[in-house]
Amino acid sequence: MSLVVVGANHRTAPIELLEKMNVSSDALPKMLHGLSQGRHFSEVVVLSTCNRTEVYLRAERFHGAFGEVRDFFSDLTFLPPDGFVDSLYTYYDEHAVTHLFEVAAGLDSAVPGEHEILGQVKNAWEVALEEQSAGRGLNLLFRHALEVGKRARTETGIGTHVTSVSQAAVNIAAERLGGLEGRTAVVVGAGAMGRGMADFLVDQGIAELVIANRSPERAAEIVARSMVSARAVPLAEVGAELSSADVVLGATGAPDVVLSASVIREATEHRGQPLLAIDVALPRDIDPEAATIPGVELLDMTDVAEITEAALVERKREATHVRRIVEEEADRFASISSAREVDPYIAALRERIEGIRVGELDRFANRLGTLESGQRESVDALTKAIIAKVMHDPTMKLKESAGTSQGDQLATSVAELFDL
Repeated sequence: MSLVVVGANHRTAPIELLEKMNVSSDALPKMLHGLSQGRHFSEVVVLSTCNRTEVYLRAERFHGAFGEVRDFFSDLTFLPPDGFVDSLYTYYDEHAVTHLFEVAAGLDSAVPGEHEILGQVKNAWEVALEEQSAGRGLNLLFRHALEVGKRARTETGIGTHVTSVSQAAVNIAAERLGGLEGRTAVVVGAGAMGRGMADFLVDQGIAELVIANRSPERAAEIVARSMVSARAVPLAEVGAELSSADVVLGATGAPDVVLSASVIREATEHRGQPLLAIDVALPRDIDPEAATIPGVELLDMTDVAEITEAALVERKREATHVRRIVEEEADRFASISSAREVDPYIAALRERIEGIRVGELDRFANRLGTLESGQRESVDALTKAIIAKVMHDPTMKLKESAGTSQGDQLATSVAELFDL
C-alpha cells in the first residue's frame, strides 16, 4: 500500500485552471464519497484552497489510482485530461509525506509561512474523518503534518511579519495607495479571509469599512466588532459602494463571479479617482474583464503571489530552518509509520506461534508429568528459546522492509501462510 498525492497549485497551473479545480466546502463531502468508490485505493483526503487542489491517497495500484484521480479532475473541471494533466504533480511514499509537511509548514504557499494553510489542512482531514474516507494510514499522516506545521511556526520565524493571504492583500493595497489612513475599503465576503482582511484594514488605519456579503448576519458580526466606521450591505448593493471606495477586496467562497465587469464599469464611470481591486478568492470574485476598464487596477492571486514572493527575502532565510524541521519530522514519521505497519503482523505471528507452542506442551502434558518442576521449567524455557530464534530473522526482515513494496508483499505472505 503506497501513499500518493496528485494535485496542482499556483506554481504548476494558471489561475484559470485552479478555479476549475477548486472544490468548495459544500461540495467536498460529495467529492470524497465519489472518490471513495475508487477500486485502486482505500483512503482519500482532498485539500482544496485558493492556491491548490490536492488528492491524498492510500493506493493499492499506483497507475490505477492515478487514472481514477485524473478522471476525478476531468469530471470536476469539465476538461479532457489533455487540458490539465501537464499541470499535475504526483508524489508517492516519502516524497508525498515531505510534500504535505512542507504544505503544513507554509513552505509551499504563495505567502511563505502563512498561517491559514494549517487550518485548511486540519479542516480537510476533519471532513474526511466525518465522511469516513480517511483511515489509519492517512490519519497518522495528517495528525503528524499538523504537528510539523505548529513546530515550524514555534521554532522559527517563518510565521512573522506577513502571515496570511489576507494580510498580504491589505499590505499590497497600502503600498499601491500610499497608505490606507483616511481611505474607504469594501470587502466582499464575510468568511475567515474576509474577517482577516477587515482586521488588517483597521490595523492599517482605514477610515471607512464596508462589508458586502450574501448573509447580512455574518457581515454584521464583523461590523459590530470593528473599531472604525463600518457598515454591512447586501452583496447585490455592492456596486453602489464602489463609486466612493478606494479599494475593493474579493474574498468569498462563491463558485462564480460575484462582481461583474459591467457593475464595476457603471460604478466607476463618474469617479474622479482610480479604483484598486484585489481578488484573492478562488474561484475569482471579480470578473477578469474589469482589468480593461479605465481607472481600474485589478490584481488576483497570481499577482499577490508574485509581489509577496519578491518582498520576502528574510522569510526565505527562515525557510532553510523550516526545511530542516520537515526533514527531521519526515524521518521520524517514516520510523513511526513503518513500525505501525508491521507491528500488527509481528504481534499476530508471535501469538499464533505461541499458541502452537502452548498447545503442543498441553498435548504432551501426560508424558511430561513425570518430570520434576525444575525440569518442566527447563522444557518450557527451551521451547520459548527455540521460538524466539525462529522468529528473530522473519521479525527483523519485516521491520527492515516496512514501508516498501517488498515489505507489503512479505506482510501479505506471512498473513496468508499463517492464516493471520
